[in-house]
Amino acid sequence: MKRALKQTIISAVAIALWCSTAATAQTQAPSQTKGLMSEQAFKNIKVLKGIPVDEFMSTMGFFSASLAENCLYCHVLESAGDWSKFAEDNDHKVTARRMIAMVGAINKNFFNGRREITCYSCHRGGQKPKVTPSLADLYGPVPPDDTPDALLPAAPRGEKPEAILDHYIEAIGGAQKVAAMTSFAAKGIFQGFADDRVPFEQYGKAPNQHTLIVHGDGGDTTTTFDGTMGWIAGPARERPVQVFDMTGGDLEGAKLDGDLFFPARIKQALTEWRTLFPTMIDDKDVQIIQGTLNGRYPIDLYFDQKTHLLIRSLRFADSPVGLAPTQVDYADYRDVNGIKIPFKRTVYWLDGRTISEASDVQINVPVDATRFGKPAAPAAKSIAK
Repeated sequence: MKRALKQTIISAVAIALWCSTAATAQTQAPSQTKGLMSEQAFKNIKVLKGIPVDEFMSTMGFFSASLAENCLYCHVLESAGDWSKFAEDNDHKVTARRMIAMVGAINKNFFNGRREITCYSCHRGGQKPKVTPSLADLYGPVPPDDTPDALLPAAPRGEKPEAILDHYIEAIGGAQKVAAMTSFAAKGIFQGFADDRVPFEQYGKAPNQHTLIVHGDGGDTTTTFDGTMGWIAGPARERPVQVFDMTGGDLEGAKLDGDLFFPARIKQALTEWRTLFPTMIDDKDVQIIQGTLNGRYPIDLYFDQKTHLLIRSLRFADSPVGLAPTQVDYADYRDVNGIKIPFKRTVYWLDGRTISEASDVQINVPVDATRFGKPAAPAAKSIAK
């Protein structure tokens, strides 16, 4: 219960960390093809330099998940009411910098530079690593281990990935109909960090372009992928950099989302396919296949063995302190002009969860190409008091 409560707090206040750093952002930062660097966007960056803003924020989520704590654990309490205070140091932030150096030294000196140890290796959801074995844990019931693992073993025997993908394509409407899907437009309700329920609209165009616009109380937040590049834009009160480029794992995740929106090309989109050992999710027998976009980190796709529908994807992005998993669950499949579309998508990552529930989805409708261009910085909405 304590751990669940802490995780709930993380989800509720993680957006506060993202918002709060806005006050420490430098107003005139140069645009770079590799994305805006952390030290260009934020003040008082001493260790996590030379990484893009989105990777920096993913690293913050890794810390939160490892310790099961919220933003204010490593930032002064005054940060909750004054964004500029997030740049100030306290004992926990100083310790975090030392821990980053310690973990790096362990991996360098004992594992030839391979990342074998991370924050999570020792903390496992606690402020301090335990040093004494627990007899209650030793002789009590074995807790379930639902930790996502990027190194799951392949099944020695099992249905080939290509066959599992063929079953999926057939289940959602057949190869001919799926290949004929060229665009979509959707609208519904989006639920973010602080349990706000706000409208969203989403557009896509084959082969993998897509845009999500969330109409929040403080202004619109837009996430766009044009097939090659991706951007995130939001109101100044909610983010330190109003428009920034996606990089690394975020960019690859956007490409994967596009490929899954238009799955006719999914076999070709990923490489190094293999079948993993089956599992169960919510009492359902599930087949798992694995591929990769970049040849480095795997992408796992979970299919209901009975319906053959995709019910989960799991991907991993790099950060200076460890691999950050992102899980997307797909549910509420409905028929739209002969193609089954998941009307509900739940996205989990290390410092939050979002739920989008569509109320209306249309396919093969005209979508203006400008929907997929780099978005402009949105104007903030005034909030009535």
